[in-house]
Amino acid sequence: MIEALRGLGYSVEAALADIVDNSISAEATEVRIEFSWEGTASRVAILDNGFGMTDGELERAMQLGAKSPLEVRDPLDLGRFGMGLKTASFSHCRSLTVATVKDGDTACLRWDLDALAANPSGGWMLFEGTQPGSEPFISPLVAQRSGTMVLWEMLDRIVTAGYTSADFSDLIDRVSAHLAMVFHRLLEGQRPHLRILLNGQPVLPWDPFMVGHPAKPWASPIAKTTTSAGPVEVECHVLPHKDRLSQREFDSGAGPNGWTAQQGFYVYRNKRLLVAGGWLGLGQGRRWNREESHRLARIRLDITNAADAEWKIDIRKATARPPVSLRPWLMRLAEDTRERARRVFAYRGAPVSRPGTAPLEQAWRVERTKSGMRYQIDERHPAISAVLDLSVEHRPLVQAMLRVIEETVPVQRIWLDTAESKETPQTLFTGEPSAAVMGFLNTFFKDMVGRRGMSIEAAKRQLLVTEPFQNFPELIASLSIADPASTNA
Repeated sequence: MIEALRGLGYSVEAALADIVDNSISAEATEVRIEFSWEGTASRVAILDNGFGMTDGELERAMQLGAKSPLEVRDPLDLGRFGMGLKTASFSHCRSLTVATVKDGDTACLRWDLDALAANPSGGWMLFEGTQPGSEPFISPLVAQRSGTMVLWEMLDRIVTAGYTSADFSDLIDRVSAHLAMVFHRLLEGQRPHLRILLNGQPVLPWDPFMVGHPAKPWASPIAKTTTSAGPVEVECHVLPHKDRLSQREFDSGAGPNGWTAQQGFYVYRNKRLLVAGGWLGLGQGRRWNREESHRLARIRLDITNAADAEWKIDIRKATARPPVSLRPWLMRLAEDTRERARRVFAYRGAPVSRPGTAPLEQAWRVERTKSGMRYQIDERHPAISAVLDLSVEHRPLVQAMLRVIEETVPVQRIWLDTAESKETPQTLFTGEPSAAVMGFLNTFFKDMVGRRGMSIEAAKRQLLVTEPFQNFPELIASLSIADPASTNA
């Protein structure tokens, strides 16, 4: 049975998160995880400062299925099946030792899968004490008044043929990134509820929603509903486009799995992340997939631990499915968020009008017909209309040129390049120095004030709502008709 349970599919990082859950349920404020590389003798130790267990409590904790998922639990309990400690550990090691201290009394029990396999008729042999020679590994626990240590040895599912210390180091990095994501709401703040140390280094929280970032285009009010299994809260977010982020912020915002994979719903239970991204099987007609155009959409969703069965939370805490009664509500919220995210992705965080300003003048407009969509140059755009006004004699030729541009826009190539590079093409004067942008601004500014007779302030207001100049309010504010650059443009 135990050998079969080893195939549940826990990753190392998910397994360790399950063990940290137990520490949190034991009211631990600090969890120390140590990876020790010694080839096939490598080990992983998890030590917390929780309230520990008595002999009887430890024996119950080491039993498989000691807790029924139907039992009424403490609202803050992060477990459910009474299986997490064992199945998470067995997924990666053949020797599991748990030592604990409560009120100064120490207890230690061990599962040894090799011993079970060697004596199949011997029953469920649960050993007292550590593996011979492993006593020093639990010594950090002895100095504590209370707490628990989980020790993995014989890491046969981790240290396989060809596995090196570099692979072990990469694993530590993955575990750190995963724990930073799963427990970020417990790790963040001036007075965090939890501190996790990984080989002595603190795990810093990773916020999927970039809360407080000045370039963040949108976050919804918190939407709430009540179900038979308790309240559900949803908060929708659209993250900034890459152009609005530093390279460091962009790399950090990608999360452990990358921008595209991290889009969608983030399902939390007691502030612990269960599902990181994905669309929960929702969609009109067919299920939504993770697509580049929606990669900036992330939605926080909170449920209580009484909703586990209703949401079909699995034993690994890795999947969730919303109840049928909530699907229409969640789809409405998600559709709105996805559309907002698509617009930001397509227009690089623009073009949107600033509050209190006129609608943005765009160079391209979309015409939707029964046969599909068509992209056309808008002749009302100030830069285009200025050329047409000055080209009375050659106006038909200029309009023919515009039509050629419309008919030859490489839509399919742009789509393919975007899909392959996972980035929209560079536009909006990307990489251009301010002087180059200023040259174009002065050209249009001079035409507006000179030929069209607009006042200086009216011309500036027009530029502030004209694509792509709305992205350069500081340069627009500095424009002056007396500027030599403008008179020579």
